[in-house]
Amino acid sequence: MPPPKELKRIDEATWELPTSFRAGMLVPVRVFATDVLVRHMDDAVFRQAANVATLRGIVDASMVMPDAHLGYGFPIGGVAPIDPRTGVISPGGIGFDINCGMRLVRTNLTLPEVQPVLERLVDELYRRVPAGVGGQGFLKLSDDEFDAVLREGARWCVAHGYGTVDDLDYTEEGGCFAGADPEAVSARAIERGQNQIGTLGSGNHYLEIQVARPEHIVDVEVARQLGITRPNQITVMFHCGSRGFGHQVASDYLQEFLRVMKPKYDLAIVDRELACAPFRSPEGQRYFAAMQCAANMSFANRQVILHRIREVFSDVFDRSAEDLDLRTVYDVAHNTAKLETHLVEGERRELLVHRKGATRAFGPGMAGVPAAYQKTGQPVIIGGSMETGSYLLVGTESAKRSFYSSAHGSGRTMSRTKAKKQFHGRELQRAMRARGIYVRAASYGGLAEEAGSAYKDIDAVAEATELAGLSRRVVRLTPIGNIKG
Repeated sequence: MPPPKELKRIDEATWELPTSFRAGMLVPVRVFATDVLVRHMDDAVFRQAANVATLRGIVDASMVMPDAHLGYGFPIGGVAPIDPRTGVISPGGIGFDINCGMRLVRTNLTLPEVQPVLERLVDELYRRVPAGVGGQGFLKLSDDEFDAVLREGARWCVAHGYGTVDDLDYTEEGGCFAGADPEAVSARAIERGQNQIGTLGSGNHYLEIQVARPEHIVDVEVARQLGITRPNQITVMFHCGSRGFGHQVASDYLQEFLRVMKPKYDLAIVDRELACAPFRSPEGQRYFAAMQCAANMSFANRQVILHRIREVFSDVFDRSAEDLDLRTVYDVAHNTAKLETHLVEGERRELLVHRKGATRAFGPGMAGVPAAYQKTGQPVIIGGSMETGSYLLVGTESAKRSFYSSAHGSGRTMSRTKAKKQFHGRELQRAMRARGIYVRAASYGGLAEEAGSAYKDIDAVAEATELAGLSRRVVRLTPIGNIKG
């Protein structure tokens, strides 16, 4: 289906839908994509982004990233900066898997060293990092311990021996969103999440062994500064979030907001999936505090997964994690709403930036970027499909046009149902093995849902992200081993 006729091209990788596109739009829709990606976007992406443009307090534009596709309320790949003094907070603009994020870990190993033991590595990782629906981790936390995790995030893990201070230095917000309050979380959410730390989950979550091939390094100097220094160097990337805990937090507050929106705050919305509350209201503040709990649970989840990865690599290679230089390159969050200060029409303003299926992309010299990356900009990770590859990028000063937001993945081109009908998991597994990618999955049906052809071209998404000035490519990472939820 062609894009809306009202969509106007601004430059090589920027488009806009005017406020006349639909009644009630307070700001235009800004789409960051090439002509090819725009033509392949579902019509629902434009409609959802236009709906977001009607939210009270939205500033500048409702933004769409190059990987955008249909989501709940917001498109996945949607960004909305909202004035916290007058505007709203919307769970649909954050997502059910709160702080579904990516962590990239480097090693000093190379492909010739890993290839002979690849299957053993993947099999052991599959055994120690539970994947699939309902998977439970090895940590059994008391109520008080889980409460501390929700407040402290990855910091709790490091304090209890599941990582290093270095890991926190290279995690967004030091692995802890301030302001988390477990009192704002339901008993059901705690019940669902308490035993899930250290687990991948299902869907598009994965743990992947990758190789940085010399021919895929776009910027050798920046790659070196990020720790990619050897030909065919091995990295590990994983993608997961807050599991059932975050899903329950989102579900709880969506229902609460639907109950109070109209009678208490006279809030009218064009789509029930955009349920919201004034950010400064008691309900809005409780959700914000609960969302931060889920974000912290997710940081802790990824920190414990890294601990297990280090154990596996140490066992297989009979060397310590330190000897293997198993270090975090960066851990970046998706699916959050964060209070940040941005320049709007020459004025510095505090904004609540909703990033749904989008990632922060701070440029060089900005506060919040680790000291080691002040010259390069914040690392940005765009995860691709298990068949193709992923990108490591860095934030840029020009990303101010998206409120320092970037694409987060390659984005789906077909539904999971359609993918399961079109692809067969067992055949896919065999075909990938023949191409040098060893994959383990919780189910063949889940594997079929994640076929590479169900996703957009990762190279096209990364190129569009760079053309739009949102972040800059450093290296493309190729999968050789994969665990799917």
